[in-house]
Amino acid sequence: MKFTTRDLQARLAALGFHPGPIDGLHGARTNAALNDAMADRVVMRPEALFHSSGLHRIHWHWTGGAYGEIQLELDHYNALIDQDGTEVAGTFPTEAQARYHPGLAASHTLNANTGAIGLAVDCMAGACERPFRAGRYPMTRAQLDGLVRATARLCRQYDIPVSRWSTLSHAEIQPTLGIPQRAKWDICWFPGMDRPGDPVEVGDRIRAMVRGLL
Repeated sequence: MKFTTRDLQARLAALGFHPGPIDGLHGARTNAALNDAMADRVVMRPEALFHSSGLHRIHWHWTGGAYGEIQLELDHYNALIDQDGTEVAGTFPTEAQARYHPGLAASHTLNANTGAIGLAVDCMAGACERPFRAGRYPMTRAQLDGLVRATARLCRQYDIPVSRWSTLSHAEIQPTLGIPQRAKWDICWFPGMDRPGDPVEVGDRIRAMVRGLL
């Protein structure tokens, strides 16, 4: 299994060995963090810092659709969370993401699908970030709880730490991992909020919920 320098940097940060900026450049700080992590985990190769499946991140989304799964949504995410919080399997299993190829795995995040599981709450059709309106199909509390449960289960299964660099929303991909996206604001709002917030701060709140289950 091959991992990019950016994947390695994000994994190191998720494990608590900060490599400096997540920029895809293997410099001195990245190398020092790598050496510390391998010594701590008693491994000889950088690849051994990852789960054997090759999966190392979870990306949170909303579909931007109405309640009720459609084939397009099932094709784009590894799992959907429906209106009552039930997890619905997507077309492609999670482990298809380890060797991502369009048409053979879920294409959920621009240029960031390899090794990343895509979870989506099925909601937010007609929503608008500014001025904010949640639309006729807002995220429900049951959906948020379902997203948290699914994340916790996958973190246990694939040794994915709960961190800003490994469990994060689509809106966090660009500011945290430095991978440009197309003005995505999922998930900057969930039930109980008056308006969308800073994506990383909102992500921190969801991560705290996941840690509460773990």
